[in-house]
Amino acid sequence: MTHGTDRNETQIVSIDRRTFHRAVTASASTLVLPGAFVLGNEGPKPKQFKLWACGDSHVGTDIRRKRESLADAIRQSEFGGKEGGPAFDWDIALHVGDLSGNQGSPDDDEGQEVIRQFGALKKHRREDFYNLAGNHDASGPGEETQWWFRKWVDPTGENSKHSGVHNDKRTYPISGTWERYSFRVGNLLFLVMSDRNDGGPPRGRAKRGGYPAGAVTAATFDWWKSTVEANPDSIIISAHHHMLKETTVASGEFEGFRKKAGGQYVSHYHGFFPKGGPKGASYLYWLDDHPDAQTFENYLEKHSNAIDVWFGGHTHTNPRDNTGSRTHIERKWDVNFINCAALSRYHASKTTLPISRLLTFTPGSKIARVECYLHTSQFAKQGWYKPAETTITLSKPFEMPG
Repeated sequence: MTHGTDRNETQIVSIDRRTFHRAVTASASTLVLPGAFVLGNEGPKPKQFKLWACGDSHVGTDIRRKRESLADAIRQSEFGGKEGGPAFDWDIALHVGDLSGNQGSPDDDEGQEVIRQFGALKKHRREDFYNLAGNHDASGPGEETQWWFRKWVDPTGENSKHSGVHNDKRTYPISGTWERYSFRVGNLLFLVMSDRNDGGPPRGRAKRGGYPAGAVTAATFDWWKSTVEANPDSIIISAHHHMLKETTVASGEFEGFRKKAGGQYVSHYHGFFPKGGPKGASYLYWLDDHPDAQTFENYLEKHSNAIDVWFGGHTHTNPRDNTGSRTHIERKWDVNFINCAALSRYHASKTTLPISRLLTFTPGSKIARVECYLHTSQFAKQGWYKPAETTITLSKPFEMPG
């Protein structure tokens, strides 16, 4: 079958048997041409919403090895990778913390490097990235509370002069503060919480070392709980730098380390700091100054399916790891837990592999597709790693913004 384009050129249009059958059986009032988009009462395929979930760039660590961890990932997403990884579409990116790679508290030089690497964005705006603070982004003892994150990363646009973020330019504006904020995409409600690993030991980091045990304030938990309970009709996506206890790979007690023959713990996924809550180095451990509080876990155990997704990072490893008999993506309390770390190649180098996740939400569907992108060819060929591709089930069908 041919469709003329001009007197000198003919375009061949293929049509499969199923499409042909639908076309010839369509109502007489509907004109159907081979290759046309509308068949009978069918409309165009619904636009999907694509969320790029990434984190743990540790920009300062990788740039010392002449690798642009954040900028490389951005360029790969927009234009493809030098090792053959394809470009991919995304609507917004959720970065789950640890832009800094500093073992001391982060400084202005690293902040300027973060801004320079965000400058790699060509097809997206800076405001298409949504950020939260990780333990390495935290201020040290005696410093102004989370000054570095608030100055250079600045999700609310309070310091646009330095961060370049303008909340009024966001497609989906946020409501809240740098420490805890929300935003909506259709019936998706994002609840974003920063780690509070600041202020000095034992909860906060010391002058040296990330002090990895996760921390959150009681005020943030109360905000999260009240927002969850006020929005039963939403698909709720929570995000914090840390995973909850015993939800994903290596998120159990002392699972951040390895034990030597003599019984001593040594650094592995995370640095071992005896005075910094090592028991909980792999999960959200502190509520204010209360260790191993498990406040979120206790709530979710009593309120199954209260949220749909929990995003975190913090523990960097390959997509086949299952330490603690848990993988990167697990379901517990009818909640989908997804560890999407890390973009860094060199921070925590014993286990680190640069990966991220792409989630695709389809209007009218309760199923979201989760793909894994390898940003280097260390583990397998750069690009989509099919063995780690999966789907998650949501509590209700996704609805696109009006």
